Amino acid sequence: MISVIITAYNAEKTIEKCLNSILDTKYNNYEIVIVNDGSTDNTEDIIELFATDKIKYFSKPNTGVADSRNFGIEKANGDYITFVDSDDYVSSNYFENVDNYIEQGAELIKRKGIIIKESLKNETEQVIQKQENEENNQKNAIKIEGATFELTTGEDAFNKLCFTDKYLDTLWSYIIKKSLLTDNNFKFENGRYHEDFGLLPLLILKANKVVSTNDYVYYYVQSENSIMREKNLPKTIKKAEDVLYHYDNILNLIKTYNLSKFTKENVGIYLTNAILLKIKEFDGKDEYTKAKKWYICELKKRKIYKNIKARNLKQLIKKLILFININLL
Repeated sequence: MISVIITAYNAEKTIEKCLNSILDTKYNNYEIVIVNDGSTDNTEDIIELFATDKIKYFSKPNTGVADSRNFGIEKANGDYITFVDSDDYVSSNYFENVDNYIEQGAELIKRKGIIIKESLKNETEQVIQKQENEENNQKNAIKIEGATFELTTGEDAFNKLCFTDKYLDTLWSYIIKKSLLTDNNFKFENGRYHEDFGLLPLLILKANKVVSTNDYVYYYVQSENSIMREKNLPKTIKKAEDVLYHYDNILNLIKTYNLSKFTKENVGIYLTNAILLKIKEFDGKDEYTKAKKWYICELKKRKIYKNIKARNLKQLIKKLILFININLL
């Protein structure tokens, strides 16, 4: 059985569509585990309208998405788990081909998604409801690309994904064998942003069997007022602190993993690219200038240019440019 975990906080506008999309799938061997993380709107009333034998509902005080996900994992009965965000939804073939990969012993099954811009969502959904292959005919629905491959090791999977898939560390991309989490004592880091970034690379590297499919089955709604998109200086600093924490933690942990030098270098490159992107979040208002200098100082301390390996001329040039730019900023 597959446990679909949904954590919800003030999701009254989206939770109904999310739940209906899962219940409308052509599959029976699943349960839905809903964790209401202290919502103050009508989320709970809407969820209670969906009382079926397939839905397990839990309500708890607000402790954040990471803690709620960990709670959901504990309550899940399935041998496999997956996560759907309460403001997203899935296609009718969401579970297609999953049993086949489970029978082959896959511990991670990666699927693809389609980005839906919230401002364009209503227009897009009219097409989605009418066409089976709507993502191919709708310019406002952006397909998320990335490497596809049959069953391989976690190490090989990471090396295939790290330079091809910008959504390598999005939790909704994966169906996960629950024991992969529990046997390795993996949990989402409570109280920190970017908890997916902090866990997914480690999860992939620890897996024995990973598959990446070409199934576009998840609709990722990008909301302009989402928690991650809301911008203010304290939150921007906190997010930067947390991404640096995950960066340091992963680099420290993989020293104990049985990985090739090539793979460890790829992990370093992947993480470095991620923390470099954070610099852009300090652009704009004058009040961000001091914080930007602080963040760049943190990057200098870590000598991140050493993580860019000069395997060819292009990478050598990138390393030199990175070294010069970081030290001039």
